[in-house]
Amino acid sequence: MFTTRSPFQTVIHAVAVTGAMVLLGQLTGCSSAPPTNPASPAASPSAVISPSPIAASPSASPKVADHSQPKQGGQVVEDGKYHLEFVAGKEGKTTHLDLFLQSGDTHANLPGAVVEAQVQKPDGQLLKVVLPYDAAGQHYATTIPTVEAGEYLVKVTAKLKGETASGRFNFTI
Repeated sequence: MFTTRSPFQTVIHAVAVTGAMVLLGQLTGCSSAPPTNPASPAASPSAVISPSPIAASPSASPKVADHSQPKQGGQVVEDGKYHLEFVAGKEGKTTHLDLFLQSGDTHANLPGAVVEAQVQKPDGQLLKVVLPYDAAGQHYATTIPTVEAGEYLVKVTAKLKGETASGRFNFTI
């Protein structure tokens, strides 16, 4: 059975449907095509949905750099305001350990830190090494003997100006 709507109810219904289409378009990034489910609450005369006046357009949102992406092909950890990128590379019977310590916002290199690493070998043995700063390569680096095949677990700690940044990494030989 159909009921007759007053002009006021018709306007409310039109506003509800239009608002729902605009909101659906904003949520899905689509045009203002009508919803496919006619039984949805948005089509009901009692449901009044209006678009948010605060919604910003996608082009107005600031672009934020993805600081978690590696720049040197290594593993990345963001620790507070620090960006740590760890790279391990096999060289004969040793492995070169490289740590790129940078500011988290600009990725500027940060020399002058005391960088230490604890490396757990596949047999469980723990090595403690210092990674001195390599000014030419603008990173911290050292080598460790690696003759055992398997997974090596690494915890790096960098102390700079009274602050500490750390990260956990791994590599397999």
